[in-house]
Amino acid sequence: MKLDTATVLSEFDVQVRRGLHPDGSGALGERAGPVVRWVTVGGEGWSGIVWSDLDAGTADRVIADQVAFFAARAEMFEWKLYSYDQPPDLAQRLLAAGFVAEDSESLMVADSAQIAGPDVVLPDEIRLVPVTDEAGLEQMIEVHDRVFGADPRLRASLITQLRNSPETMVMVLAMAGDEPVCSARIGFGTGTDFAGLWGGGTLPQWRGRGIYRALVGYRARLAVARGYRYLQVDASPESRPILERLGFACLATTTPYIWSPA
Repeated sequence: MKLDTATVLSEFDVQVRRGLHPDGSGALGERAGPVVRWVTVGGEGWSGIVWSDLDAGTADRVIADQVAFFAARAEMFEWKLYSYDQPPDLAQRLLAAGFVAEDSESLMVADSAQIAGPDVVLPDEIRLVPVTDEAGLEQMIEVHDRVFGADPRLRASLITQLRNSPETMVMVLAMAGDEPVCSARIGFGTGTDFAGLWGGGTLPQWRGRGIYRALVGYRARLAVARGYRYLQVDASPESRPILERLGFACLATTTPYIWSPA
């Protein structure tokens, strides 16, 4: 069944972008006037703006207020901008305020049950291994860094979730013998119908062999078992066509704008 993309996007805004339920990372979500922001607590979690209700008359003041808030904490933060956010020139206003844009991604959503089909047949030498300890987590980070580049914040966030809230995320590795060749994870937030697919990075020499698709299906079955209706992915340009072939729909694009203290 084809998704009603307008309805699903509205549900995503309410449940995910505006939701304040703990995400397992240790961060605290809060409503600060016309924005929803997340802040680290005790050095744990992620800092950023995930939703805003702005117009041409209020945007610059609100941007300045958020910069001042995080500057007082001497803390880098991300403004997660979606292509339908207002005002239309919000991206230019963020750049003018000192933010730096990173690569855009596609917000992709699918019905979990439609993606949770039969297992994809993997190459004989590949096996899927759940990550349950910090040794496995280090292997996940190794793959992530080789595919996407190093991100020290990711290691800290995943270690926190593994130690304090393991029920909020499942992580899995595709192994070729003792070598990790693909890593992926799925986040299970509370108070939402959306399970988030993250990672999914495959080493170049192992691409095109069904590993990424197998991990999408593996995680979809976990989502269905836990009662999550939708899967949500911030997809790279490389992943988007694969996800579209599997049945995901693109609802918008999203771009991180990063502000760092001087």
